[in-house]
Amino acid sequence: MIAVIDYGMGNLHSVQYALDRVGADVCLARHPEEVRAAERIVLPGVGTFGACVDNLTSSGLLEVLEEDVLRGGKPFFGICLGMQVLARDGEEGGRHQGLGWISASVQRLDVDSRGLKVPHVGWNEITPRPETPLFRGFRKTPAFYFVHSYHLITDDSALVAATCEYGMTFTAAILRDNLFATQFHPEKSQEDGLRLLENFLDWKP
Repeated sequence: MIAVIDYGMGNLHSVQYALDRVGADVCLARHPEEVRAAERIVLPGVGTFGACVDNLTSSGLLEVLEEDVLRGGKPFFGICLGMQVLARDGEEGGRHQGLGWISASVQRLDVDSRGLKVPHVGWNEITPRPETPLFRGFRKTPAFYFVHSYHLITDDSALVAATCEYGMTFTAAILRDNLFATQFHPEKSQEDGLRLLENFLDWKP
């Protein structure tokens, strides 16, 4: 079973629908026991950095996520804001503390001087690292759908599983042990997005 974390934010139903399409048994997890019962965990995110961290904490889900993912090793997939909050801090709406699962910070896209709009919305090609198991079976530069104003900057380049170009090079995906996360939305990315979710279901970190 896949637990899609329901912490009061995020496009839960589109993520649930996409996972249903690739044959997953999906639970919208609102309680710690639902997270514990799952084999894999997905953290979607649409909203603001600080509110996401606050909601995860106040819902009581953060403690069980840290237990099952960080210490228990369950495969984890963070989507968009669900990737950003893994960082130690973010600057959206002021400086906010993140979950601190990875050594990184989140900053606004600095592309205004290049005449590009923020938020970055639409389809963009990414460049995955060829050895990344989640991108197995993809062409060299697959395209995914993005909607974001902020991007994640890691202290360790080895965490970067894919990059994207939008007036600058930014992190499109990260991978460390059982943690995988993307800045783009696989549930909005048609066939490539579904293939990525299928790879997540098969992934054995």
